[in-house]
Amino acid sequence: MTEHILLADQEYLVFRLGREEFGVDILSVQEIRVWSSVTEVPNTPEYLKGVINLRGVIVPIIDLRQRFNHDVSDYDETTVFIVLHGEVRGKKVMIGLVVDEVSDVHKIESGNVKSAPDFGSQIDSRFIEGMAAMENKIIILLDYHKLLDVEEIFSQQEKNTEDIPI
Repeated sequence: MTEHILLADQEYLVFRLGREEFGVDILSVQEIRVWSSVTEVPNTPEYLKGVINLRGVIVPIIDLRQRFNHDVSDYDETTVFIVLHGEVRGKKVMIGLVVDEVSDVHKIESGNVKSAPDFGSQIDSRFIEGMAAMENKIIILLDYHKLLDVEEIFSQQEKNTEDIPI
């Protein structure tokens, strides 16, 4: 029997990465911006596209498609970045997530949210808060606290590179 995650009814901003739909708590969304150029930062992971100056705050921009190891695609007129804000370990944080397109805001009832199944250690599911069954689709709900946590977003679970001598 699948266990329900005990969340109050919440509104989620739903966006697409390829054919999959993801949601993030609407209260964590600062703003949605059309894709524009960023200042690249040397010696960073490929999914860190760069930084922007957002009203005096330097915000890192992460390509969520690349971070989640999806196929890379060109940015087009529907590509946006969602600026999330919150607090991590007592510090205010903002981060921008590049997504293919924003689709809608959905109020998701707590009864429709299920725990993510156990994918085993080969699948990186640390960003998944739960899964919402809506009509004939599933929306993967992301834990915005972990998306905002620099240690989480920039760490990889690549076992191959741990034993390579430097």
